[in-house]
Amino acid sequence: MARDTLRGLRENLLTGAFAFRPLPPLPTDHRLLRRLPDRVREPARRLPHLAVLGLALFLMSVELDSRFYSDGAALRALLLGVPLIMVLFRPIGAFWLSIGGVFVSAIVAGRDWGNWPWTEAAIFSHLTIMLIVAYRSRPRTAFDMWLVTALPGGFFLLVAPGYATTNVPLMLILSGLALTLLLGVRSWQDSRRQVVEQGAVVAEERSRRTLLEERTTIARELHDVVAHHMSVVAIQAEAAPYRVADPPEELVAALATIRENAVTALTELRRVLGVVRADLPDGLRLDPEAPQPTLADLEELLENVRRAGLAVESVRTGSVRPLPQGVELSAYRIVQEALSNVLRHAPGAHTRVELAYVPVGLGLRVVNGPPGEPVKESPGSGHGLVGMRERAAVLGGELDAEPTGDGGFAVEVFLPVEPGPVPDGGPA
Repeated sequence: MARDTLRGLRENLLTGAFAFRPLPPLPTDHRLLRRLPDRVREPARRLPHLAVLGLALFLMSVELDSRFYSDGAALRALLLGVPLIMVLFRPIGAFWLSIGGVFVSAIVAGRDWGNWPWTEAAIFSHLTIMLIVAYRSRPRTAFDMWLVTALPGGFFLLVAPGYATTNVPLMLILSGLALTLLLGVRSWQDSRRQVVEQGAVVAEERSRRTLLEERTTIARELHDVVAHHMSVVAIQAEAAPYRVADPPEELVAALATIRENAVTALTELRRVLGVVRADLPDGLRLDPEAPQPTLADLEELLENVRRAGLAVESVRTGSVRPLPQGVELSAYRIVQEALSNVLRHAPGAHTRVELAYVPVGLGLRVVNGPPGEPVKESPGSGHGLVGMRERAAVLGGELDAEPTGDGGFAVEVFLPVEPGPVPDGGPA
């Protein structure tokens, strides 16, 4: 035990004792600085340094103005104030300098010093140094400093028991209580910080998991769109030689190669789809033969929402035309998710779905007013906005979702579409 104690003393108080470790300023978001004007916030970050400096000057003046012990007062004031200022830059060295000042002050004062070896000012100065060092060091350092502080008091009690006053045990009791309280506060702060950090990690992991789930859902749905086009390519490549009389052998071979590549791609797509669907429960697995919805199915969706008690109207502007299947699927899913959010968070609200067909894409807006019925507490799973943003990002589009001024909410999306003819046929 003695060996471990000496090893701890050496590591905490001797190794790099006079290393330069300046006291950092307050963080810019500290609660003491939040209400200050911007022009004084930066200088106010040095308040701890100014407080310690002011305390050092005050204690030095107290020591110099002592009416009882004038012998060596100037030296005692320096030995009291210099360590306090030094603790701002070299904390461990300041602690040793304060301990050394106790011996020097006792020798200078001699046995005529009534509060031998600690004065009230010296107790306050050394206690402040110990607290600053303990707050900036490992918890074990606080015990080591208390042990080292107890040695001078014990020494003076042994060599001059008749002159040592109650200030020695007073110093040990006060320092022990103060350091114990400080360690308790530090432990509480560390626990609170860990809880906050763990909460941030959990929230980040939940966000990443939600994002991956939404991307998997999008991949499953877009697979059907891609599979449809690949099937058309394979069928057309197989039927093309029969549309031309006596086609060249090179053309027949090229078309056969195209069909083989298309069939191979379809096989790989089905294999990938099996992987992304493998983790779904049986009741949630999608029917591979079921067609994916398009904007042509939007009225049926709106009718279902109306039956659920939501007043919703639909407006289409521009030249209505068929769009690429991926765009129509994503637009349908975004409207579906936006209406689900309205049902969950704003029941009874009047809702408007707007589709704007423009030459370069599709504009989509779902806006609702304030809720017309009491809203039940529903934190949601966090999938809604994440999924809508992912669907828009996959197509190179943009999505904005924000509250409106009247207590409602608006989701605005633009999905770009390259100009050109759109193949007929729905997703397989």
